[in-house]
Amino acid sequence: MKNIQNALRTRTSQGFDRSARRSIADLLAPLDLLAANSPNLIANHKANFDIEGETYSLPRYLFIGPRGGDEPIRIGIFATLGGDEPEGAHALVRFLRLLDSNAEAATGYCLFIYPVCNPTGFEDGTSHPRRGRDLTGDFWKDSSQPEVRLLQAEILFHSFHGSIALRASGAINGFRGLARGATLTRHLVEPALQAAEQFLPLYQGVEPAGEGILSAPPGVRPRPFEITLQSPRNAPAFLKECAFVTALHTILVEYRKFIAYARNL
Repeated sequence: MKNIQNALRTRTSQGFDRSARRSIADLLAPLDLLAANSPNLIANHKANFDIEGETYSLPRYLFIGPRGGDEPIRIGIFATLGGDEPEGAHALVRFLRLLDSNAEAATGYCLFIYPVCNPTGFEDGTSHPRRGRDLTGDFWKDSSQPEVRLLQAEILFHSFHGSIALRASGAINGFRGLARGATLTRHLVEPALQAAEQFLPLYQGVEPAGEGILSAPPGVRPRPFEITLQSPRNAPAFLKECAFVTALHTILVEYRKFIAYARNL
């Protein structure tokens, strides 16, 4: 944990001219370069769809941590469900670069990373895709939106043990985490928030129970854990990214402990 925190504190915010129209290629260039040379990271840009005569892809990355002795824990991590929430995508770039330099932090995990779930919204800086409504309200409702269909296929195919969505909101005054169930909140979300608090103050309002969480299909058993980490939109970009990265790392550590404890019951 200290390695991750020290790296976050010492690295300056690298990246992209965010005053210009957002470029997905520029955003993902560091990850594609990393994947070309890394034994742990695999890039996949073959999930394509067409919008108004242009071809887009749902960028997907797989980070395979060192073997942990049992079946790998499959976690899906999703960002930019709202195209006007680029902080989650930049945080995932930072997260994967740090993990690649400290792969032991992902021991026992297969991490499926989706940094740009809403490609046209990301380009345009809008919450919704270029043709359609906000993505989160369309899951498991027979949606015709290609982004939703592709993400649903990923969730079904990989049968994640857990999913984490990175979001941002102008309606909150601090960093927060949402989860379904008191047990997961206590064992995963609370430690993640404590770790993130070194970068951003925590949200002081009443937590809605599970509101807006990206979920698996209804009726799936056993139910995967489902967490949303949310940053205040007006906080400094570098601090938002650091809070997300630290919270993600903490969840990996705490879930590994949680699984080990459950197996010994």
